Amino acid sequence: MSKNVRVRFAPSPTGPLHIGGVRTALFNYLFAKKHNGTFVLRIEDTDQNRFVEGAEQYIIDALNWCNIPFDEGPNKNEKFGPYRQSERKHLYREYADKLIASGHAYYAFDTAETLDSKRKEYEANKQTFIYNWHNRLELDNSLALTAEETKNRLDNGDDYVIRFKSPQDQTLHLKDCIRGDIKIDTNVLDDKVLFKSDGMPTYHLANIVDDYLMEISHVIRGEEWLPSLALHVQLYTAFGLEAPEFAHLPLILKPTGKGKLSKRDGDKLGFPVFPLEYTSPEGDVSKGYKEEGYFGEAVINFLAFLGWNPGTEQELFNLEELIAAFDLERVNKAGACFDPDKIKWFNHHYMQEQSNEVLAEIFKTMHSKLDNIDVNYIAMVVGLIKERATFVSDFWELSSFFFVAPENYDEKASKKAFKEDTKDLMTHLVLVVANVEAFEVETLQQEIKGWITSNNISFGKVMMPLRLALVGALQGPDVFDIMFLIGKNESVKRIEKIISVL
Repeated sequence: MSKNVRVRFAPSPTGPLHIGGVRTALFNYLFAKKHNGTFVLRIEDTDQNRFVEGAEQYIIDALNWCNIPFDEGPNKNEKFGPYRQSERKHLYREYADKLIASGHAYYAFDTAETLDSKRKEYEANKQTFIYNWHNRLELDNSLALTAEETKNRLDNGDDYVIRFKSPQDQTLHLKDCIRGDIKIDTNVLDDKVLFKSDGMPTYHLANIVDDYLMEISHVIRGEEWLPSLALHVQLYTAFGLEAPEFAHLPLILKPTGKGKLSKRDGDKLGFPVFPLEYTSPEGDVSKGYKEEGYFGEAVINFLAFLGWNPGTEQELFNLEELIAAFDLERVNKAGACFDPDKIKWFNHHYMQEQSNEVLAEIFKTMHSKLDNIDVNYIAMVVGLIKERATFVSDFWELSSFFFVAPENYDEKASKKAFKEDTKDLMTHLVLVVANVEAFEVETLQQEIKGWITSNNISFGKVMMPLRLALVGALQGPDVFDIMFLIGKNESVKRIEKIISVL
């Protein structure tokens, strides 16, 4: 790629970052790194009414947790700063005035009441009101007024907006890296508001000006912005600028495949839709992938496959492999269904890749009963049970018997394991176990299996009640691994207890 690649992720600080936003950030990041480019974070906070305190920091924390940090942005390598639109207000007026001067935009003084009345009038005639070439001269704007009348209105401080003057009877030929060639009839486009009399631009003007001034080469964003592509390309043309390349990512759909994934879907089906836990200004708490026990690597690997595929059977990719494989041409046009079970599958895999020591440290913080237990012992336990877990939060249920002797025994398992001669067999087993000198897995296996074989006893008659004694149920890792870890005294104690209880 000949041009210097610069991409941007430009969220609004109006609340937590949706998982769809993380996917957009990820695709921008992968594209930038693939082409030795720059990943820019820009905060689009022109809508001050919806601004939420702390939302910007949440966005930054989320990107860092996902290991896709920005190269340039607020308080970091501010080469083209500032990176908050609210701090760039002085720039937008200049560009709005340029459009007015070149005849590509005009002042509109229509009140909200007037426009509402027009909409109702059109609806009564079963038509849709569009503010553009076919009615703009009938409305209250500088195209319908004389230059003197317009100046007087502005001097009087009348409220106004600046609208883009959309052309008539033209066909726009647009190009999208994912969707290919797109044709648009300009007669169906409305004259979008670009600038408001309060001194703030709309998204349309601000994002064009910022992308130009920040030298953005590729705009990779969600499908919901596709209807704005015609206006944005026309704005570049009106300014006499070369437009960046555009790529509109497919929607992330509900698990059913019908409709865009929302927070409500996550609440209803019990999975997060935000990377990190979020507490709203009203005190409502929304679940986050981090706090639910997911690894950032698993979330990223899963999100990469929502709308993209590498063209091979490979599903497991670390970040470096994703960067090497990523290509916008392999991004699908169709929406991608969110599969809560698939992200669990990814998490299971990435948990197996974590060291037992790292997992043990996390596990230790989750249960007070582990406070006084050596982390090295916990790590050995983790090594035996992690294969059956999806989250670290599953560990206690899978391993509690390594730390606390069972207080009761599974009723169904007890009936299955305890027969008439079980008490005698267990009493003999206590002696066998007590006499094992080198209390290690192989020795235990040899001594106990040797005793069973030499006495012509069925293995199930001994191993089932032994497992029940150690675990409290007929589940868990290898019996000899359990005995080795809990030690001789504890093993004998547990066998004696089940004899007395059952």
